[in-house]
Amino acid sequence: MTQTQHGPSSTDGGDDAAADAARNSVDSGPTAPSPERIIDLGYGFWASKVLLSAVELDVFSELAKEPLPLDALADRVGLHPRSSRDFLDALVALGMLHREDGVYSNTPETDLFLDKAKPSYIGGVLDLATTRLYRFWGSLTEALQTGRPQSEIKDGGNFFGTLYQQPERLKQFLHAMSGLSLGPAMAIAEKFPWDRYRTFIDIGCAEGALPVQVAARNQHLTGGGFDLPPVGPVFDSYVSSAGLQNRLQFYAGDFFADPLPSADVLVMGHILHDWNLDEKLGLIQKAYAALPTGGALIVHDTIIDDDRRENAFGLLISLNMLIETDGGFDYTGADCRGWLEAAGFTETYVEHLVGPDSIVVGIK
Repeated sequence: MTQTQHGPSSTDGGDDAAADAARNSVDSGPTAPSPERIIDLGYGFWASKVLLSAVELDVFSELAKEPLPLDALADRVGLHPRSSRDFLDALVALGMLHREDGVYSNTPETDLFLDKAKPSYIGGVLDLATTRLYRFWGSLTEALQTGRPQSEIKDGGNFFGTLYQQPERLKQFLHAMSGLSLGPAMAIAEKFPWDRYRTFIDIGCAEGALPVQVAARNQHLTGGGFDLPPVGPVFDSYVSSAGLQNRLQFYAGDFFADPLPSADVLVMGHILHDWNLDEKLGLIQKAYAALPTGGALIVHDTIIDDDRRENAFGLLISLNMLIETDGGFDYTGADCRGWLEAAGFTETYVEHLVGPDSIVVGIK
């Protein structure tokens, strides 16, 4: 960028004053457009990748053990001297680290959520972002032009089919899903009127974050989780670690091939958006069939606002479904209420949880 140099003018003072006034009007007017937001958004992946690399390098887990000066931290996590200072100071500028007298430490948020030693760790979700999604999103333009996924499916692979055959990787993945669901699960445990019901089952439960949160906060409830058979040992271990094995059990099955287990309340969290419309409607109909009269289905997703203007994260998740799946997409609360009512639910409503997450509830 260049800076205009102003020297003596050959025009009279009145012309100079008018020109200065015009410049000031353009430069400082309240409605003057600026490219700053466009540039920040266009280069947003820079900041994102700095955070993702920090998680991958265990920066936050190491600093949770003790604050460290530059050289010691760089040595601990394997940073080259050329980049270490800029990288760590970028994390400071982004609000992910503190630096005081040359010593780096975590912020309260990164210490709680990005230390692998803590049960509140959500870095598994970010690990997936850096090891898988980052490269797939590089082909978003192709996905938008073709309507085809850009994940392993593109080359004939099947990430999830392979994952479920590898117990250790499956455990890591399911724990990552818990990190994504923990906040909304806590909100569901608090906000839904559980006092009206006695039993519940989470459909597609992963390791059991939602059942544990709901049961821990509602002592009268019993229930469990339904998922593919390989998930069972991971679920049982997670539930036992919370001391809830006497109230929560695992139900093995395939929700497309098998009937859903019956309970007063069924929950589908981050499930429906994976599938095309016919598959969505089929799962809702299965839930309706499994519920007693008066029972409830809770659909939990990053529900898009009805006007499709506010929940940017929900819209981005829907684009991620384009990247990841053959037919999945996210949806508005009005969309989901319509599907529930078409299945026979007589009362439906939408309730916000936390951040971009909401629930849509149907009462049979």
